Amino acid sequence: MNPPIVHGGGITAAAAAFGGRLEDWLDLSTGINPNPVSLPDVPVRAWHRLPDRHLVETARHAARDHYHSGAILPLPVPGTQSAIQLLPRLVQPGKRVAILSPTYGEYARAFGVAGFVVDTVDRFDEIGAQHGLVVVVNPNNPDGRIHAADTLEALHELVKATGGILVVDEAFGDTSPEASLAPRASDLPNLVIFRSFGKFFGLAGLRLGFAIARGDILERFEDWLGPWAVSGPALSIAASLLNTDMSGIAGAIAERRAGLHAVLAGAGLTIAGGTPLFTLVADARAGDIYTELCRHHILVRRFDYAPNWLRFGLAPDASDDARLAAALRSFDR
Repeated sequence: MNPPIVHGGGITAAAAAFGGRLEDWLDLSTGINPNPVSLPDVPVRAWHRLPDRHLVETARHAARDHYHSGAILPLPVPGTQSAIQLLPRLVQPGKRVAILSPTYGEYARAFGVAGFVVDTVDRFDEIGAQHGLVVVVNPNNPDGRIHAADTLEALHELVKATGGILVVDEAFGDTSPEASLAPRASDLPNLVIFRSFGKFFGLAGLRLGFAIARGDILERFEDWLGPWAVSGPALSIAASLLNTDMSGIAGAIAERRAGLHAVLAGAGLTIAGGTPLFTLVADARAGDIYTELCRHHILVRRFDYAPNWLRFGLAPDASDDARLAAALRSFDR
């Protein structure tokens, strides 16, 4: 059996190893907006009743307008992780899977558990007719690489020519809308796009995402997920927030990113990539930095496959920036 992937957000384990109360830890290990948006009012009926078709369709129309997906009404899913688990069902028997890597580890694990051979590729020219499904995370996690929409459309045509499916994970797409393939999805029959809801809005606990694809693929996902896959309150919140002005949220994220970068620069750390919601640092002392930060009850993300990398999420405010800066200064002494 494939071992579970280690993700960010493991405060309980970190506190068990380094002490301290959970509420006193500063969690910078995730790529989530550290300042959740204010929740809109949720009608009592959304809690009281199973989500009916009207509520689902309202959320889908709001998602269509937000993601600019044209004729496609995005399908709500209970977190995009749930949809990742279904992807092996789209692959033709005997085909291999290509994943542009390094990236989010759950893709390779899901296909490996399902018995598929997975090729982790560095470049698009390594992808060929042997691949029944190709995964590209755009912007990528953890290095923030962005591939232009034209480049991904050309890759779709290459994959489609041999009956394959292109999956583009746009979990961090709200911070880079110009790179999204969603506006072109209606014309790309072998494309699946995943969008995360919780990262940008700071509501990861809602467990909500959207899948964007042509009708035949979406119908299969909907059938596999079964009825009432997404809760009524989640659908209600999405319908409200996706219809609001995003500029204030994006501006606040940019401000927090500037604060983080100032701290990292002051500590002499080298930025190797990232997105507005997280920053990747490359440093030969990464393991020691990680441990020292844990001693100060600050958690960042480390990587078993890249021991010189650390990923820093955004702190909620300037005082937490100062806390991180002080911990980094103590490491230098």
